[in-house]
Amino acid sequence: MTLTPEAPATAAGSPVGRSVRRKDGDLILTGHGAYLDDIEFPGSVLHAALLRSPHPAARILRMDTSAAQARPGVRVVLTGAEAAAATQPIPHFYNPAMVGGRSTDFHPLAVDTVHYAGEPVAAVVAESLHEAQAALRDIVVDYETLPFVLDAEQALAPEAPRVFEGWEDNAVARLPFMEGDATAALAGAPHTLTGEISIQRYQTTPMETRGYVAAWSPDGRLTMHASTQNPHPLRSHLAQVFGIGEHQVRVVATRLGGGFGHKFHSYPEEALVALLARRAGAPVKWLESREESLLVGAREYLHRFEVGFDAEGTILALQDRILANVGALGSSGGWAQAFVAGLTVPGPYKITHYDVEVAVVATHKAPWNGARGFGKESATLMMERVVDLVAQRLRMDPAEVRRRNLIPADAMPYWTAMKHIDSGEYHAVLEEVLEAADYEGQRAEQTTARAHGRLLGIGIGFELAPEGADLAGSLVRGHDTATVRIDRTGGATVLTGVTSPGSGNETGIAQMVAAELGIGVDDVRVVQGDTDLCPYGYGNFSSRSLTVGGAAAVLAARDVRATLAQAGAHLLKTRVEDCSFADGHLIDTASGQRLPLPEVVNAVMTLGGVGLGIDESQLESTRTYSPENVHLVPDEAGRVSVYPSYAYSAHVATVEVDRETGKVTVLSYTGVHDCGTVINPMFVRGQFLGAIAMGIGGALWEESVYGADGRLRSDSLKRYLVPRAPDLPWIETRSRETPSPFALLGVKGGGESGVSGAIGAIANAVNDALLPLGVHVHEMPLSAPRVLRALTDQRIRP
Repeated sequence: MTLTPEAPATAAGSPVGRSVRRKDGDLILTGHGAYLDDIEFPGSVLHAALLRSPHPAARILRMDTSAAQARPGVRVVLTGAEAAAATQPIPHFYNPAMVGGRSTDFHPLAVDTVHYAGEPVAAVVAESLHEAQAALRDIVVDYETLPFVLDAEQALAPEAPRVFEGWEDNAVARLPFMEGDATAALAGAPHTLTGEISIQRYQTTPMETRGYVAAWSPDGRLTMHASTQNPHPLRSHLAQVFGIGEHQVRVVATRLGGGFGHKFHSYPEEALVALLARRAGAPVKWLESREESLLVGAREYLHRFEVGFDAEGTILALQDRILANVGALGSSGGWAQAFVAGLTVPGPYKITHYDVEVAVVATHKAPWNGARGFGKESATLMMERVVDLVAQRLRMDPAEVRRRNLIPADAMPYWTAMKHIDSGEYHAVLEEVLEAADYEGQRAEQTTARAHGRLLGIGIGFELAPEGADLAGSLVRGHDTATVRIDRTGGATVLTGVTSPGSGNETGIAQMVAAELGIGVDDVRVVQGDTDLCPYGYGNFSSRSLTVGGAAAVLAARDVRATLAQAGAHLLKTRVEDCSFADGHLIDTASGQRLPLPEVVNAVMTLGGVGLGIDESQLESTRTYSPENVHLVPDEAGRVSVYPSYAYSAHVATVEVDRETGKVTVLSYTGVHDCGTVINPMFVRGQFLGAIAMGIGGALWEESVYGADGRLRSDSLKRYLVPRAPDLPWIETRSRETPSPFALLGVKGGGESGVSGAIGAIANAVNDALLPLGVHVHEMPLSAPRVLRALTDQRIRP
């Protein structure tokens, strides 16, 4: 491991690296943390409800809203045609056309054709939510139902109904990722195996669903309070939709009860609520119901793979054909997860010949939006099953096959066709997780258990998590901006372009700034999410809040510190290089003299430019930080890399399968992760635990199920099963720090690590449990009915 680059001047007493309590934790724990629905707005706020299509594909022949408009309390009824006439098309979060794919325009409401069951077709605004919902029942819509397709493979058939009129077929894009000559390497490999594995459609189920409150002032300015992860890009899109200047739009991102990508912007409801407020002449609120929230899709991939390897377990070549069912596309950026699924292969493994193609396919399911893991979980699932299948074929231990294929530390930084991996000690982390899990002991216990007829399985998962995406040409960028100012009492305020999804990253930013200025974390106030106050930034996605938002704040704090040091040197008659900051004081390290920071600040404010001999009398700085390890222009080998940092983690799970019911019980779980320099160990552990829980949930229970009629069946938390505390074992975690040589402070993203590794580890553990029976399950989730079906098939097999 290398030393952390550019350590703060106050490293000895720095809050960086300590488990500092969350700044607003007491508010949240005591129920005083205000979320969108808790905010009291002045005046009367009206309520919106949406009428959604019951059909997955249909033409709207006629819509009669007269009865709804006549209802008491109803203020506005809006149709798709009216909404389209009053707005410009909704800009895409990330347009598939930017990578050579197909695209189309989307509007706040369906205009003449619906593309999935649940697509909004009309909206009602009333004085109460009950009145608005009641009025929906009075809207009469005549539909002409059309043929529809839900399966990605069927959607690619020549005779399949088209999701979007005018498209040649239903392929949104075909995305190749390759290096070397996989075809030749497979042909020459001593051993090959083929297979397929699918990961189901499922989502993130944040505790708080989405919501928006929009109001127009008399001067024509729009203010929107939104449960969104990206307030500035949302402001840009709203201005474009309404044809007004961005300065005429203010977006306030409220406290989020979970983001996870579900609250990325570019939903149709954002522009719709603003339009309804304009029509009503009053503030309008819309809150997403749980049923509406569960419509939002993510994942749903099919991998067909072939792998070539030698007798020692070295993987020589890999081919993977991925089908991604992204639903009816939409203006949100969820489809881009399919791009990341292909980009992530071959993960942490040194495979020089691989050929991956992702077919991004539109169907008549609801569109995807972002989801924690963002495609990496699908790539990891495939890779981790491939490694275990190689081990199974060669009768080797799965850990040993990983040892022989992981990228070595001395090869870092390591190039693939689409990734410049910054740093990592993969072998060391693998050995650490095996030791922490008592892997050898568990294998011995498994042998005893199998002798008694128990189906005990042990699975390893190793994930690579590219973080901090920079997609030039869009508003999904890798850089961000922060302002730091210090006041006369010695306290600091940070205005940042990144937002918090509810993770507490504002505390991490405060720790980083406090370390630079030598003040307490409680003396730093962090302001996020208000486009009128904060510099333009891209919000929260891809675990970027501390890697770029925190880094920008550090640069700005260093500017302020430099001015204070100049002033302090003059006041203490010492050298600038002898000035340090700690415990709220400026300290002359040569003489030991100390000045309270407020005295230095007041001297700058009252004497700056007169007698302090300082270059800058303004104790405020705005800085932008751009990660170094982004390569958007192809190098001489044609390689690019849109991710600057690469966190990773290794996992060991032990499960038992019930022979009679197929139920999977997770008996033990261990994970070791590396996200570079750790700012707050408590927060990192919390993120890792949450991600692992999400991964286990996706591996065993969570699934968005559609019926043959094209409607979502898992439309409540009684039908969409998320893990409860009793469903999970104690999760043992450890942390390793391999700082990124390309990042300020060596920080990597830590918000997504765990999801992918957990899915891989659980899938391998369940299949390891079934190994003595000669069966495997490669259709996720590994729910009791699905596992029982495999057990039953084994029993009746001749």
